[in-house]
Amino acid sequence: MKHALELFGRYILLMKVVFSKPDKARIFRKQFFADTEKLVLNSIPIIAVISVFIGAVIVIQTASNIESPLIPKMYVGYMARESLVLEFCSTMVALILAGKVGSNIASEIGSMRISEQIDAMEMMGINSANYLILPKIASATIFNPLLMIMSFILGLLGGAMIILFTGIITLNQYTEGLQFAFQFYYIIYSMVKMAVFSFIITSISAFYGYNASGGSLGVGRSATKAIVTSSVTILVANLVITQLMLN
Repeated sequence: MKHALELFGRYILLMKVVFSKPDKARIFRKQFFADTEKLVLNSIPIIAVISVFIGAVIVIQTASNIESPLIPKMYVGYMARESLVLEFCSTMVALILAGKVGSNIASEIGSMRISEQIDAMEMMGINSANYLILPKIASATIFNPLLMIMSFILGLLGGAMIILFTGIITLNQYTEGLQFAFQFYYIIYSMVKMAVFSFIITSISAFYGYNASGGSLGVGRSATKAIVTSSVTILVANLVITQLMLN
């Protein structure tokens, strides 16, 4: 418990330094767009592939489990939509990004710490935490909710594709279910969750990378700790946000 409180205190102190005003706005903008490409745009292929197949699997599983003739088949589309928007496209995608993006951030910053590049920045009077970490947090927190929207749309398209290939239900039944009792608030809820999860992933991964030690093995340990801690924190935050926003 003492070690956990110490880590949390160091994390808060680092975030205080990170969220200071950037020395030069031009340099911040340059880093912001570079990190957007690296952390957000490069994540699109894996998120797209996973979303399409998960949408297809949800449709197959739901249709296979609706055996009663009293239950309209349009509920397949309804359940697919609710499953995707409420959990998969935010929480599951965030856990995937915790592995991909989190390890990338922790390894990159950890390598800079081990090779003393961060120490050199400090010697030159540069706020290294602000320079290295803030653009990553900003880009992921702002743009990852758009990844959630993309994942949601592709998941629904994946469900439609499997219906066209298998004929498990009709496409009209599926689209009717997608429109049934639609609540736009759930989209907002999922985007808010994704923004919070993105902050958790980038800030925790950057914290472990920034405090890496012990050579190349230390960088690997920092990346592992970043993924595990981010994933657990995401699950806890998911519970809290759901309680606050859906009750």
